[in-house]
Amino acid sequence: MCSARPIYLDYQATTPVDARVMEAMTPLFTEVFGNPHSTSHSYGWAARDAVEAARVQIAEMINADPREIIFTSGATESNNMAIKGVGRFFEGRKGHMIAPVTEHKCVLESLKYIEKLGYEITLLPVGVDGLLDPNAIKDGIRDDTALVSVMHVNNEIGVMQPLAEIGAICRERSVYLHTDAAQAAGKTPIDVRAMNIDLLSLSSHKMYGPMGVGVLYVRRKPRVRLEPLMDGGGQERTLRSGTLPAPLVVGMGKAAEIISNETEADHARIRDLRDRLMKGLEQRVPGTFVNGSLDHRISGNLNIGFEGIDSETLMETVQAQIALSSGSACTSAAVEPSYVLRALGLSDTDAHASVRMCVGRMTTSDEIDTTIAVLSAAIESIRETGETRPRARTA
Repeated sequence: MCSARPIYLDYQATTPVDARVMEAMTPLFTEVFGNPHSTSHSYGWAARDAVEAARVQIAEMINADPREIIFTSGATESNNMAIKGVGRFFEGRKGHMIAPVTEHKCVLESLKYIEKLGYEITLLPVGVDGLLDPNAIKDGIRDDTALVSVMHVNNEIGVMQPLAEIGAICRERSVYLHTDAAQAAGKTPIDVRAMNIDLLSLSSHKMYGPMGVGVLYVRRKPRVRLEPLMDGGGQERTLRSGTLPAPLVVGMGKAAEIISNETEADHARIRDLRDRLMKGLEQRVPGTFVNGSLDHRISGNLNIGFEGIDSETLMETVQAQIALSSGSACTSAAVEPSYVLRALGLSDTDAHASVRMCVGRMTTSDEIDTTIAVLSAAIESIRETGETRPRARTA
């Protein structure tokens, strides 16, 4: 009997909320429901204490001071706060920022905004493995460089950039280092002290917590200066005004605590499942290729291509059985190749032939075996029929 729901292999898009996280959040909806900024009664005090406990849990996960943890709505807001906030603070005094071409769209769009303030933006290329050469950062830094922004783990190909080396370069040159670490939390160790990270963005729903909450880490010593993007009551040390969603904050804190305690065991199991998936597909599907470095990649990511296959067609064919994604962005008129895969040197054809499969905490070995069988059969069928573009979607 077929499962009513497809196998979920899109853990880099979002993760299911861990049952322990749900358990920790529930009292904040029904019992400890006060406004954490209300200081005149016990309901507010209890909510405030729960928020501060979560702040400590998240700080411990990245080796930060709890006072350096600023709650936001997610990594997109955090990335905007970091880049635009630094840009506004140094406007007229500095005029340059650096980032790789493979950054998340919200980083690239924030940098476009900074250009309007008069900044010059240097977008650095990556190698065929998706990795940035730290020497390119070293050579690119100028006297007026305000910020270097480098994603810790790429959201499409899962490669991990050499942040510690980049951080040492930035610290030596007194340039802020920001990293979008949304895809890194729970997948690779993060130590803001050892890596010399000044600003770091996190998103709860990428680490088995609830959607709608995230964090911007802002270093206190040496102090990082940025201008707030929102005006209001001055919450979160004046950097992010607005009432905190205490249940979501507590959920993110619990998710961070679980990561701190269980990451090593999680990694080993997930890596074994990912490798099982990769080897199974390589054995059963001729013309299979992997995008990006395997040596410098998080354990759960597999960005893989199949010669002669259109990823949209493949995903449509298996959508009732497997939930996965491609690196392509759909527009009303066409499906554009992933700019990340193009940056690795892939042709449009190979980029269109690639899909992203992400194994996670809840994935089972039976699901991996089923995925291998379903995908290999679908690819064989598509190649036999010669269908290379997706059929019109139905409602």
